[in-house]
Amino acid sequence: MIILLTIIHVLVCFFLVIVVLLQSGKAADLAGAFGGMGSQTAFGPRGAATVLSKATTIAAGLFMITSLTLSVAATRAGRTGSTVLERAAPMKKSGATTTPPAGGSTPIQINPSGGGAPTTVNVPTPVQTAPPAQQPPAAPAKK
Repeated sequence: MIILLTIIHVLVCFFLVIVVLLQSGKAADLAGAFGGMGSQTAFGPRGAATVLSKATTIAAGLFMITSLTLSVAATRAGRTGSTVLERAAPMKKSGATTTPPAGGSTPIQINPSGGGAPTTVNVPTPVQTAPPAQQPPAAPAKK
């Protein structure tokens, strides 16, 4: 269904471009070349709607309908939830270990938001130490 709508949408787009380019402008007649309006009306001559103007209106309506239908269909299909980075294959690790090395750092993988390849960075691991033992207060020295 979406493929059929996409094909119709592309055909309507091409037809709309051709119909708009075939139309002549408002001042394309001989009087417009010399600055005249060609008629006594307030906004210039307005003839009956031609076949090209009717075809433009119909093609514009079809373009809007197919655009809205395709956007609703794509949203319902759930195709907007994934990104290129989520679909990319995971990187192959070449001899990397998952246990923290003796130096006290843990390797983590960072995926940049602007695209690009993920990089591995060693982050220092916090060292767990026991709290200092409570010592009794020292007696004051006598002089």
